[in-house]
Amino acid sequence: MLRKLARRVLFFLVGLAVLGGILYAVGLRIVLDGGGGIGFAFTASLDKRAAEIEKHREAQRAQAPAPAVVQPDPAAPAPHASPGAEAPSRAIVATSTHWTNFRGPGRDGHYRQRPVRTDWGRALTPLWKQPVGGGYASFVIADGRAFTIEQRGDRELATAYDLATGRELWTSAWNALFQAQGAGPRATPTWHDGRLYVLGATGEFRALDAATGRTLWRTDILADAGAGNLDFGTSASPLVVDNTVVVLAGGANGQTVVAYDRQAGTRVWGALDDGASYSSPMLVTLAGVRQILAFTATRLVGLSPENGRLLWEFPWRAPNMASQPLVAGPDRVFISAGGMDAAMLQVAASTDGQLTARELWRTTRMNTQFTSSVLHNGFIYGLDQSILACIDASNGELKWKGGRYGYGQIMLASGHLIVLTEQGELALVRADPNAHQEITRFPAIEGKTWNHPAMSDGVLLIRNVEEMAAFNLRK
Repeated sequence: MLRKLARRVLFFLVGLAVLGGILYAVGLRIVLDGGGGIGFAFTASLDKRAAEIEKHREAQRAQAPAPAVVQPDPAAPAPHASPGAEAPSRAIVATSTHWTNFRGPGRDGHYRQRPVRTDWGRALTPLWKQPVGGGYASFVIADGRAFTIEQRGDRELATAYDLATGRELWTSAWNALFQAQGAGPRATPTWHDGRLYVLGATGEFRALDAATGRTLWRTDILADAGAGNLDFGTSASPLVVDNTVVVLAGGANGQTVVAYDRQAGTRVWGALDDGASYSSPMLVTLAGVRQILAFTATRLVGLSPENGRLLWEFPWRAPNMASQPLVAGPDRVFISAGGMDAAMLQVAASTDGQLTARELWRTTRMNTQFTSSVLHNGFIYGLDQSILACIDASNGELKWKGGRYGYGQIMLASGHLIVLTEQGELALVRADPNAHQEITRFPAIEGKTWNHPAMSDGVLLIRNVEEMAAFNLRK
């Protein structure tokens, strides 16, 4: 009896192993959501996925000549166009240099360039939608082009796309493959003065000609700083400050935050020995002092843009710190993270001019994990774990919590929250402290979506590890 039972159990286990092998061979993988929840999904191999994208791009190139980049004309009136238009003329898309940083000009997720449409109806029709390589970077947009960084096979690529049509204009590739919670680079590029600064997940750092993709200089920030990589890869977007470009290298002995000459790529200064975070540095003014605001692995700091001198600090030892600090007033900074409380800080100067930071209030009602919040009319909106919430910026009081969006990302535009959910949906929610009011939600792109949305000239760009799409929100 026991022998028969053992034989049946053995046959069952063998069958289960065979079935598992078959499912694995056809692409079934265990995937984790932003909260660590386990799921299963069929995914193509990196090489197969790269081949599919290249096939798409070849067909795209065969359709028509690549569009010429239209030079900006600030005096030209912007023509009206419906967001449902399938094949826009190039006149729909202007060619400004507005959204050239991670999460926008202030790195705060607030789109202020022009009013946008909030009458979406049941869904929006994309201007275009197409496959994209893996990774969790967002877009920057300048001169009618959208730039990102992605994984194709065993290479990382900086890529430029025509904003109006989605046509690939150029790629710049190098051998690199980082895999943790999915494959691909994480840091959003930065555009400045005709150059694109791109940082891969393994520390490869390049300055490219934004018109052609030609490499102007390169270095490895981890090797330069003698630093090891983070568990989830180098993720902080480069920050252009005056004549330098600042990165989080994470090295010891004054190599955690490093500034390179943006023209030549030579090291200008380094600061701190904390280790890096996943959060991107910001250029801000607090307490009347212009400074670089950055999370390290152990604290939030303000640094002098000239030489990296420490101006002030506030201890904040969050595991896998990825959320952006949010400037909430002339001397206020809101901070949050996964697995920790959220807090409002005040940065002030003492009589001798020394800056200090103190905590004004703390709350458990805005645990942002690796998402980032936005500020509107004195209220902070963000994803508390996977649920949208609103708190009062003056005291941290919860105003409301509602709507499940997974571990997606949000943007503020025209008094509304544009939510890109973890499942690839787009949702429009009123930024109203009185109640959660979702206006519409619809599927937009397929695949796990942790990437931040971007917008310039009323064109909303979204992407994830599988697809990218553009929507016309011009009013």
